[in-house]
Amino acid sequence: MRSIRRGDTGPAVEEIQSILVGLELLPAIGEDFDEATENAVRAFQQSRGIGVDGMVGSETWQALDGARWKLGARTLYHSVPTSLVGEDVRALQERLLEMGFDSGRADGIYGPRTARAVAQFQREVGLTPDGSCGPQTMKGLRRLGRKVVGGRPQWLREAEAFRQSGSSLVGKTIVIDPGHGGAEDLGVVVPDGQLRWTEADLAFDIATRLEGRLLAAGMRVHLTRGPSPVQPMTGQERAALANSLGADLLISLHLDGQQTTTADGVASYHYGTGNGVTSTVGERLANLVQREIVVRTGMRDCRIHSKTWELLRLTRMPAVRVDLGYLTSPIDRERLIDPSFREQIVEAILAAVQRMYFPVEADVPTGSIDVRQLRLALASRNA
Repeated sequence: MRSIRRGDTGPAVEEIQSILVGLELLPAIGEDFDEATENAVRAFQQSRGIGVDGMVGSETWQALDGARWKLGARTLYHSVPTSLVGEDVRALQERLLEMGFDSGRADGIYGPRTARAVAQFQREVGLTPDGSCGPQTMKGLRRLGRKVVGGRPQWLREAEAFRQSGSSLVGKTIVIDPGHGGAEDLGVVVPDGQLRWTEADLAFDIATRLEGRLLAAGMRVHLTRGPSPVQPMTGQERAALANSLGADLLISLHLDGQQTTTADGVASYHYGTGNGVTSTVGERLANLVQREIVVRTGMRDCRIHSKTWELLRLTRMPAVRVDLGYLTSPIDRERLIDPSFREQIVEAILAAVQRMYFPVEADVPTGSIDVRQLRLALASRNA
């Protein structure tokens, strides 16, 4: 579809504005796609992990279309081959998880696992177990309270799997995702005299350095892309690749950019909806990565945040995205273009990955792991 942008008019613009009003991102429907509409679209894109350009292309429209649905507004069911998608599906999944029914991660996709969880709920309350969520099922959901205490089932299983996997990195699989890539998707771009620094190139350089360190520590490592992919990859495609590889962890590497040059620092993101639904293991990984980078590099701590971005929401393993500084900041840029500084970042991430597999009671202080010893330990085992 052609992107709808500032200055456009017509029924499509009115529909977009109507959804944005319903999401409380826009005060009222206007006559055209004005500045307020563009700012609302940007805010929506930021909240969903979509490329922030203020225009409504196919990806943004799909997300807007899903966001307009409230739980109970339509009958939900498992549709083949195209599954129903929307905020109402995600709300249903969260409700089922609160009640102890395993619908998997609250990804907003009404797949077979969600249908099975609905059918299990229907059996328990005496309804026909057809796996669809209509008016009668909604009444049952509203009538019953939360059953699970002490954590949600899938997060408890995730944490237990980590506990049982042991502290060694040998044999574990990790996917490293260098953000952006390709001639059409360079990410943040900053000219510097005769040079041009791009987010895609720097993220790939850090990813390859990290790949080498993790391989040396005994892990199986996969990158989601090469230096110059032919086609840009969506978050959904990157998540699908990680899932197909059966990865134990995923780390996505990005740089940030702002119109103001005063913004600087590192931030990490994990899956979470902002209302208490979160990946506890993913949150722990984000915390460890964030703390190790801040302590080892001295970058400004922009903290960790929960997001429902596709790459975090659709992956079946703990996943984090790390924004490793602002390329638009003279302070961060001077550091990031220095290969020795990028090595510091790699060492920090390697230390965080190792700490992920330590039992909580056996964890070590931030910044204390000598990552060179990880390679020495592997070499001694292989001797």
